[in-house]
Amino acid sequence: MAETIKLAGADGFEFAAYHEPAFTPRKGGVIVIQEIFGIDPHVRADVERWAKMGYEAIAPSLYDRREPGFTADHDPDGLKAGIAHAMGTPMEQALGDIAACRDFLAGHGGKVCVVGYCYGGSLAWLSAGKLEGIAAASSYYGSLVKANASMKPSCPVIVHLGRTDPGIPADEVTAAVAEANPEVPVYIYEGAGHGFNNESPERYNAEAADLARHRTLELFDQA
Repeated sequence: MAETIKLAGADGFEFAAYHEPAFTPRKGGVIVIQEIFGIDPHVRADVERWAKMGYEAIAPSLYDRREPGFTADHDPDGLKAGIAHAMGTPMEQALGDIAACRDFLAGHGGKVCVVGYCYGGSLAWLSAGKLEGIAAASSYYGSLVKANASMKPSCPVIVHLGRTDPGIPADEVTAAVAEANPEVPVYIYEGAGHGFNNESPERYNAEAADLARHRTLELFDQA
């Protein structure tokens, strides 16, 4: 059964994390990294999906030092608030909280993988290069992937991009990753925009979401 637990970050601060044990025989653990909108119903639904696929899943609430329990609607006000929290949260701090989730899952045995969306997609990419003990990472439409494309991942990683995403030039990201890390697959989903895995009607693309999840599950199962 899903629950909210508390974990201590590297600085000793206790942040909340949404946690759900694996529904089926446990394959390992998955850290689900949020979009800018906090641990909202879409993130909780994704945690449940991974639990149903055999992974103990946990989603850290990365803004808790700024506003405990923050969630926002997908409207202009929510976007503004989410961006402010993301920009006000140091990357090293967020990575430290992700590392705490890694240690929590690793304590239960088996591999630990990372999947992230939007803000979390950037953090998933950075986790693959900056954190030890990550078995595999899947980055969905992270805006910082291009700027950090030269980083060498320490684990298998894949990248998912929407062709019609107005903020992330898919071909440019693909070229940047290919130049520095030609072994990293970058998948571009035609007809899909930013946030295509999120089931909000204005963003969801079921075909792209299903294919990206299949590729991610395959990566994690083989890690």
